[in-house]
Amino acid sequence: MNKQYFNNIHVQIKRLEFLYRCALVSAAFLLGSSFGVNAAQPVEKPHAKSVIFIYLDGGPAQTDMFDPKPKAGKDYTGPYVKPIATNVAGIEIGEKLPLLAKIADKYSIIRSMTHGINGHETASYVMETGSLPGGRVVYPSMGAVIAFKKESTYTGSIPSYISLTVGSSRFNEAGFLGPQYKSFATGGAPEAAQFSVEGIVNNAYTDEQLHNRQKLLNSLDHFSSLMPGNAQLDEMDKYQKQAYSLILGEDRKVFNLNEEGDSLRNHYGRNRLGQSCLIARRLVQKGVLFVMVRNTGWDTHKEHFERMNEKLPELDQALSALLTDLSDKGLLDQTIVICGGEFGRTPKILFEPPWNGGRNHFGAAFSYLVAGGGFIGGKVVGATDAKGEKVIERPVYPWDFAESIYTLMGIDTKSTLPHPTEGNIPMLYLPQDKDKRGGMLTEIMKQ
Repeated sequence: MNKQYFNNIHVQIKRLEFLYRCALVSAAFLLGSSFGVNAAQPVEKPHAKSVIFIYLDGGPAQTDMFDPKPKAGKDYTGPYVKPIATNVAGIEIGEKLPLLAKIADKYSIIRSMTHGINGHETASYVMETGSLPGGRVVYPSMGAVIAFKKESTYTGSIPSYISLTVGSSRFNEAGFLGPQYKSFATGGAPEAAQFSVEGIVNNAYTDEQLHNRQKLLNSLDHFSSLMPGNAQLDEMDKYQKQAYSLILGEDRKVFNLNEEGDSLRNHYGRNRLGQSCLIARRLVQKGVLFVMVRNTGWDTHKEHFERMNEKLPELDQALSALLTDLSDKGLLDQTIVICGGEFGRTPKILFEPPWNGGRNHFGAAFSYLVAGGGFIGGKVVGATDAKGEKVIERPVYPWDFAESIYTLMGIDTKSTLPHPTEGNIPMLYLPQDKDKRGGMLTEIMKQ
């Protein structure tokens, strides 16, 4: 058995997984009160239709990016001592982000994000769910919640919650909502000549072969005919046809970046992050609800600045291109764009062995960028002290952040989610301590 044989088997497994998950969605909808019927009640004036989350997995250094501290001294700044003035008076960002500096009117910066957690898994859970950790309930990610709450109105054949190119390895994104609400991870390499999306787009079979396999499957599947009029089976057949429509139909072309000109592709950057951001724009243009662009390599305990000299220019190019492209196409007002990681990095550089110039995990104070979908641009929320070591103004907690995003998506944050054993539970698990609640980001949200 050769390598191609095993590759073909892997492709078929991914296709079966995709079809299975489509069937799960339909079955869950039909099961009644446990899933699907707790539809979101729209709040007043929802602005956004989609979310793109540029997730910098590992934790980016806030003082090198959106909260520079040039007067803190070399033990804190390292070689980055010349922050750039943006096109918004009074706002400066890191010197490795010149393209973003030119469009600061399109986004706002939160400099006072905080949760105090320094472990990857727990911090990722908190930032991606907006809920406190602990207890027996594992909350779903924001993407899963949005996919669930908007399920009754989403009509696309493309999965409503997509990860480019991998899902979370830190926690279960779907939480108690179940696997049908986990993100669809594309796999593949969007920067390649052809983006081979696992389960949807590949070179292993021609369209004719896939049509023949579909016909063979239909000829062997007589189960539905034995139970005519069965709503559950009819619905599962419907979603199977929808899945094949995506595999063989027009919507799969959303992953074909060859439809975009070389100029635009180059504008985003011919790398994994840049081309993922371009795919994200194409997905929200198709109406996909939540796109997670997961970019790894930000856990810089060692050789921090060597890594940042590579990572920051890539981010600068990709994120600035995404915001500009969305704006030019009239999509920014309806698309929330957020960028950040599970925490920041220690403001003071660790020059001693074994770090030799690295930054460690830092959950006490870090930064996020937000744009579009009802967020106002050209603003700064919160502040840290002179060395960036603690929040001194307007703390923003993960639950404040999530509540703001849900609200802009037209989701009632006082509604509930159905837990299989606990019944209906609050959509957000909020701390009882009022000192741990900063409130929604109303200062940068359109009213």
